[in-house]
Amino acid sequence: MNDRPLALVGPTASGKTAAGIEVAERLGAEVVSIDSMLVYRGMDVGTAKPSAAERTRVRHHLLDVAEPGDVFSVAQFQALARAAVAEVRRRGRGVVLVGGSGLYYRAVVDGLEFPGTDPETRRALEAEAVAVGAGPLYERLRSFDPGAAKKIEPSNVRRTVRALEVAAVTGRPFSEYAAGWEVYPADRVHAAGIDMEPAVLRARIEDRVRGMVEHGFLAEVRALVENGVGPSLTAGQAIGYAEMVDHLAGRSTLDEAIAGTVKRTRALARRQMAWFRRDPRIRWFRVGPEGAMGIVDDLVEYFTDA
Repeated sequence: MNDRPLALVGPTASGKTAAGIEVAERLGAEVVSIDSMLVYRGMDVGTAKPSAAERTRVRHHLLDVAEPGDVFSVAQFQALARAAVAEVRRRGRGVVLVGGSGLYYRAVVDGLEFPGTDPETRRALEAEAVAVGAGPLYERLRSFDPGAAKKIEPSNVRRTVRALEVAAVTGRPFSEYAAGWEVYPADRVHAAGIDMEPAVLRARIEDRVRGMVEHGFLAEVRALVENGVGPSLTAGQAIGYAEMVDHLAGRSTLDEAIAGTVKRTRALARRQMAWFRRDPRIRWFRVGPEGAMGIVDDLVEYFTDA
């Protein structure tokens, strides 16, 4: 392997985590997570975070580096990830980036530029979002910066607030900072993507959500709420957590919470694939119902040839 980081990407519930651990173990490498939710402590079951046993097998980086109520930006993630990659390489180990957050992947691989933050401006926008809802803020963004709005889901308050914050602080549209995002230098990464028939992925997503509920997801969410995390924007945007908070508050049945989580997770998977499909550096591997673990040998061979 050369100095390019290896990357295993693809949609949620495709088996990346388990396959990434197996691949890293065989290659004598360490995993750097590129998942926007695995950074939060105490959000384990609902994010399918690698278990303690899995982390014993292969060292992981960028897990549990922030509190759920913290505002944790992609720029902060980028700095931590760069430091982690450098530290792993200093020890003579390889790096395997594993995850499904396309922006975090590009932040590490391509060094995208991210503008600074202003806590006071952000708090004002967050307060406005609570007062008037996501719609008016999104419409404001769309009128000022249609390019940025086009790439943000109207219901994604956190990203809308971030784009408006950048505009307020810098006087520049957020989309200007993405000018280089359509450039994909071939020498920056050796990436593999997990591809799956939509029907198979939909079934795996539902099985995973139901499995989370069976393995303590409600207890995890209850603990977060008791610690005052429930109303935060982070918890509100995290798929499954908002649904379970509503259920615990008596606003929905458990079946409704599960159905809502499955629906949002399937929508996330579609967005993830749309993002990663734009990157011509990714070689796609089709997998069956068993997920990415079924092609570990192929992945090891592909990465060994990097």
